[in-house]
Amino acid sequence: MTNFLIRLFVRDYKNTSSARIRERYGQFAGIMGIVSNFLLFLIKIIAGTVFHSIAVTADAVNNLSDSGSSLVTLVGFKLSGKPADAEHPYGHARIEYISGLIVSFIIVFLGIQLIRSSVAKILKPTPAEFSWVLAAALVLSILIKFWQALFYSRIGGLIKSTTIKATAVDSRNDVLATASVLAAATISHFSGFNLDGYMGVVVALFILASGIKLVMETSDPLLGTAPKKELVQSIYTKIHSYDGILGIHDLTVHSYGPGRHFASVHCEVSASEDIMVSHDLIDNIERDFMEELGIHLVIHLDPIDIDDERTKALKAEVTALVRGISPMLDIHDFRVVWGITHSNLIFDIEVPFGFELEDSQLKEIVTAKIRALDSTYNAIITIDHDYVPREEAGEDF
Repeated sequence: MTNFLIRLFVRDYKNTSSARIRERYGQFAGIMGIVSNFLLFLIKIIAGTVFHSIAVTADAVNNLSDSGSSLVTLVGFKLSGKPADAEHPYGHARIEYISGLIVSFIIVFLGIQLIRSSVAKILKPTPAEFSWVLAAALVLSILIKFWQALFYSRIGGLIKSTTIKATAVDSRNDVLATASVLAAATISHFSGFNLDGYMGVVVALFILASGIKLVMETSDPLLGTAPKKELVQSIYTKIHSYDGILGIHDLTVHSYGPGRHFASVHCEVSASEDIMVSHDLIDNIERDFMEELGIHLVIHLDPIDIDDERTKALKAEVTALVRGISPMLDIHDFRVVWGITHSNLIFDIEVPFGFELEDSQLKEIVTAKIRALDSTYNAIITIDHDYVPREEAGEDF
C-alpha cells in the first residue's frame, strides 16, 4: 500500500537523491501523518470521554501531539528546501532539525501533564466503563499505528531522514502503548480491579521517554556531531583512487542538514610534480565530489619530497617512534631542513580526542625520543586533533 501511495502522490519518486524530490517525500509523510493521527485522536477522545477512561484520553492526546509533530515536519521540510541566500549561504536544511526539536519539547510537556492527570486518577479513582465498541476503537488504532510505523520506515529509508525514521519508532511505541491500554481495559472489566490510572501513567511515561529521546536526537546535529564512519571511509577511498595522491590528513566534515555536506582535507602530492598538474588534479577531485557525491570539498595541497631516501628513512623511524607511544597516534607533513650543527624535523602528530596525554606532555616525550636518535635533531611539532572517526586512510609514501 505504501508503494502505491508513493507512486500516486510523489512525482518522480525514484529520484530520491534530488533535494526537491526529498522535500516532496517529507511533505507527503507529513500530510499522511496529520490526517491519520487526527483521525485517531477523534476516535480515542470520543471513546475516552464516553467511557470515562483516562488512559484512552491520554492516548488520544498522544495522537494529537503526533498530528502536531507531522504538521511541524511538513512545515520543516518545506522551509528546509529553500535555496541558499545571502544571509544563509549554506542553505536552510537545518530547519528540519529545529522543527524536530520544537516537537520534542511539546511531547515532553504533554508527557508531564498526562502523568499529573493519571496520578490524580489513581488517588481519586472513578470507574471506567468497558464496551466492545471501545475495544474495537483501540484495535483499529493499533492497526493504523502499525501501518504508520511501516509507512514512516519506508519513507525514512528512501530519503535517509533521521526525523522520519524517529517518527517510525514513535509509531511503534504507540502500538505498544495502545495495546497496553486495551489490556488494562480488558483486565479491569473482567477482574474488577481498576488499572485505568496506572496504565495512564504508563502511556504518559512512553510519551515522556519518546520526547526526551527526540530532544537528544534533534539536538545532536544542531550542536555538531562527528560524521559517520562510512562517509569518512568513502571520502578517503575516493580520494586515494586518484593517481598522484600520496596521503590524506586533516579531514573535516561539516553537515548543514540532510544532504548538505561541506568538507576540507589536506592531500599530499610529490614536490617534484609540476604545480599546474597537481593543481589540476585537485580541481578535478573537488569537481567530482560535488557532481557525484554532492559534497562541497576544498583541498589543501601539501607537496612532499619523495625522492630523498634519507628523509624517507628518517620519517619511517619517527613514525615507528610515535606509534610506539600509542598505536592511536600518527604523523604527517613530515619534512627535514638539514643543517651542519643541527637539523629541524618538522611534522604534525594526529591525536584522537580523549588521549591520555596532554599535548605538551606528548611533545616533550616525542622530542626526547627524537633527541635520543641523534642529538643534532631538533623536533618542531604541531599537534592536530581528529575531527572525524578514525579509519584507515591508506598508506603515505
